[in-house]
Amino acid sequence: MEKQNPIIETKRLILREVTSEDALDMYHYLSDEEVVKHMGIAPAQSVQEVMDEIDWYQSIIKEGTGIRWGVTLKDSGKVKGSCGYLNRQHKHYRAEVGFELSKNYWGKGIASEALGAIIRYGFNHYQLERIEALIEPGNIQSQRLVSKLCFTKEGLLRHYEYTHGKFDDLYMYSII
Repeated sequence: MEKQNPIIETKRLILREVTSEDALDMYHYLSDEEVVKHMGIAPAQSVQEVMDEIDWYQSIIKEGTGIRWGVTLKDSGKVKGSCGYLNRQHKHYRAEVGFELSKNYWGKGIASEALGAIIRYGFNHYQLERIEALIEPGNIQSQRLVSKLCFTKEGLLRHYEYTHGKFDDLYMYSII
């Protein structure tokens, strides 16, 4: 079991472990309602709430249920988003992928580059057979992104999650 995040490098990005020093940079996008509206969380109200998110990233590594990388641009080193795995099922060789990116970086291919890198990592390092993405029907950008990365839309999971006092439908996408 990994105890920390391996560093993944792409053409423009370095995917790395986030630390408390990244909390303020992360607060800038995690407090943005547009960024978090499809994540099942409320916008962060304080840097302490972001610290709780960072603590969760560290807990899923320790538990072996997931891993989350900070998405940084090579030229700045500042965290502009995150991506990774959660709900990893070792016995079934599958995991769910999640990602978010600061609105200032939408539409620049950064999410695609980061997600492509961790998908390759999941298949090669974790020997995953199946990677899933659960996406709200209203989140058209994420649906386009995973489709571009060859995920298949499998169907609608009705009332699959309960967030913010309501039940949410989610589309199930996967890549095998």
